[in-house]
Amino acid sequence: MQSSSVRRLVLSAALLPLSISLALAQEPNVPGEKEGARTYLPADFARFSPNNALDMLEQVPGFVIREAVQERGLGQATGNVLLNGQRLSGKSNDVLGQLGRIPAANVVRIEIRDGATMDIPGLAGQVANVITKAEGISGQWEWRPDVRKYYTDPQYTRGNVSVSGTAGRVDWTVGLTNNGNHSGAGGPTVIYNADGTVRERRNEEWTGESDSPTFSTQLGYNGAEGQKGNFNGRVQHVYFDYIEEGVRAGNPFIPDRFRTINSEEGGHNYELSGDYEFGFGKGRLKFIGLDSFTHSPTSDTVVDDYFDATPSDGARFARTGDQEERIARAEYRWKAHGDWQVSTEYAFNSLDSVANLYVLDGTTGAFLAVPLPGGTATVQEDRYEVMGSYGRALTPALALQVNVGGEYSKIEQVGAGGLTRSFRRPKGQVSLAWQASPKMDWNFKLERRVGQLDFYDFLANVNLTNGQSNAGNAELVPPQTWELSAEGHEKLGKWGSTTLRLYAQRIDDIVDTIPIGEFGESPGNIDRATIYGFEWKSTINLDPIGWTGAKIDATWQMEESEVKDPLTGENRPISNNLQSFADVSLRHDIPGTQWAWGGDVNYSYYELDYRLTEVGRQWEGPVWGNLFIENKDVFGMTVRFTAGNLGDAMSMWDRTVYVDRRTGPVDFHEMRNRRIGPIYSLTVSGKF
Repeated sequence: MQSSSVRRLVLSAALLPLSISLALAQEPNVPGEKEGARTYLPADFARFSPNNALDMLEQVPGFVIREAVQERGLGQATGNVLLNGQRLSGKSNDVLGQLGRIPAANVVRIEIRDGATMDIPGLAGQVANVITKAEGISGQWEWRPDVRKYYTDPQYTRGNVSVSGTAGRVDWTVGLTNNGNHSGAGGPTVIYNADGTVRERRNEEWTGESDSPTFSTQLGYNGAEGQKGNFNGRVQHVYFDYIEEGVRAGNPFIPDRFRTINSEEGGHNYELSGDYEFGFGKGRLKFIGLDSFTHSPTSDTVVDDYFDATPSDGARFARTGDQEERIARAEYRWKAHGDWQVSTEYAFNSLDSVANLYVLDGTTGAFLAVPLPGGTATVQEDRYEVMGSYGRALTPALALQVNVGGEYSKIEQVGAGGLTRSFRRPKGQVSLAWQASPKMDWNFKLERRVGQLDFYDFLANVNLTNGQSNAGNAELVPPQTWELSAEGHEKLGKWGSTTLRLYAQRIDDIVDTIPIGEFGESPGNIDRATIYGFEWKSTINLDPIGWTGAKIDATWQMEESEVKDPLTGENRPISNNLQSFADVSLRHDIPGTQWAWGGDVNYSYYELDYRLTEVGRQWEGPVWGNLFIENKDVFGMTVRFTAGNLGDAMSMWDRTVYVDRRTGPVDFHEMRNRRIGPIYSLTVSGKF
């Protein structure tokens, strides 16, 4: 258990950046700042030569983009970015992707406001409202190839293109994006016996190649009598291939061998969503609908070919999953001594999964099916939600927003230990926005939310690469979280801006690995867990010290977590939970030229992964660094060259595996340290 002194130290560290910012904040407010809001115009971003709305928002001082939490259904707003005063009605249509398809020429302004002062329930803390207007037809494109020195073929297919325009009262955007990626690493792995002697040495390398071409469209309608409508559509194909090869030698109990691992994933998915809003009675009525589908066939194959006469052995795990989600939602809002809204929502989620396990017959070379209990089943959930909200200004400097309601859900599993259960869960939020001074504002929030389950956790599966398996758990229930947070924003005048968020969470029925039966393990619920931490983001302009055009962006986040281990009964951190993250970047736009240069250094570290038979940490890093140089007018295009991984980040795995469960003797300790190597990337972007 973490001591109270450590907690005080963390919170003291969290308050330090804000106290430093208070000392710096002796400059007048920058142009464009108004009471309760900061407004940025396109001219404020001109020096960065932005290509799209996302490029602009990423340069807003002290602002941290938070994508919407993947809640059950749509629910209340959870992100902190609005488009023309409206939240996005889709789920997979992420805010980063949508902003990246809006040409910078279409952005009228960006407003940064406190969410509790707006009439959209669920918003809290700093919220960006991106105001856009399409005039004529315009477009933007970007190509982002990269080359790695080791193990990986060049990546040429990553990029995007989008076109926006207007036709009467309809604004439209169509785009094609491929966030393809090539990655790889290679190097030694050493397996140690419990007494520290070497059991086996391995030398392996892997490469992974993915492409996900996505076609998307957004339509926006503004009627003559105030009606508003939006439609979002996307379709995506997925291609992923992973190959790992290497020699394993020196084990006195197993002959030397050559291991090959091949993983493939394909399939497709789509999402269609839309909303329509109009005046009704004394307020406005809004209908929202969503339909999405994902088809995901995957296959993992592992084969060992021995250097002696021992027949080859291996296994294959194949699974095909079809996921569906359908949502119908209605919202009605009106004004009466404040902002009121009532909403109802129905959501249906389902997973139909078929999984099979095979073993290799070394004599015939054929893969023969073996039983996989609990691997094939259908899981589905029906969910109904009713919420009410009220918001108003209590004083000129203090605003209140209250959301209360609840949900009823029924979860069914057909096949593989089928079970039907129903739940009633309260949920809601209370937030206060306080304008403490013209330069400083605070937001305080207390929230109760219900989490979303991964339906694959209900079913048995096998990880052949790591020698792990989950038995499946039909009795999973959604976690529920109480979160208390405080977010403060300080304007530093000519120096920039800083934001500090403190938060604490109590999670009931958190999902972690638990015992299943006498020998099995699988994701399951643990009664209670806690998380607390801070996140600090600052933008410091260096113009006041004479370095014109230069700025530093810094982010620092730390968390501590605690849960009672279901095997030992002792308190430990939550598996794979964030422990610490830091990022510092420098950008210098050289005055009077089209040149810019800079760099970035970041560090991240996560807690151990606690399974019942092992404990370990698999990660890449811990430090990543890059340098870039950019020219903003190469025949009308912006060209950036980046040299990445200058900190020589590695692909690492450090785990201890036990003979039985980790309350017993150690079987072996695995130490992996694979080189990634330098990454050279080019970004070429333009407008039309």
